[in-house]
Amino acid sequence: MATPAAAGPQRGLPLAAPHAVSSHEDLRRQAAERMVAANPDGTYMGEVPAVLLAIPVLEVELNRDGSVKAIRVLRRPSQAEDTIELAIAAVRKAAPYGDVSRLPHPWKFNEVFLFDDDRRFKPRTLDD
Repeated sequence: MATPAAAGPQRGLPLAAPHAVSSHEDLRRQAAERMVAANPDGTYMGEVPAVLLAIPVLEVELNRDGSVKAIRVLRRPSQAEDTIELAIAAVRKAAPYGDVSRLPHPWKFNEVFLFDDDRRFKPRTLDD
């Protein structure tokens, strides 16, 4: 069983400096954890509801220092389109994502945002 410290991102605390990432998977995991930590009132970490309000998908492109270069919407939900802006704001609030200069280019990752009826999200990356 995981200890509380290892169970997931520290919610509601000031964001720690991002660690150096060694792979695109490491980058994606760190980004998801930072989004949850930076948005404690806008996220949930429990069971994903059987029916979700919206599922926007974003592609995030980074600069070499981990700052956000661009965000593209890959999937727009058919309802609750405001969740797109909530997801984009969450990405920006959690930046930077760590030095990515040692990773193969392009420095991009995709995230699926699982929004519940309260407009709180869980990154699909953390839904293990």
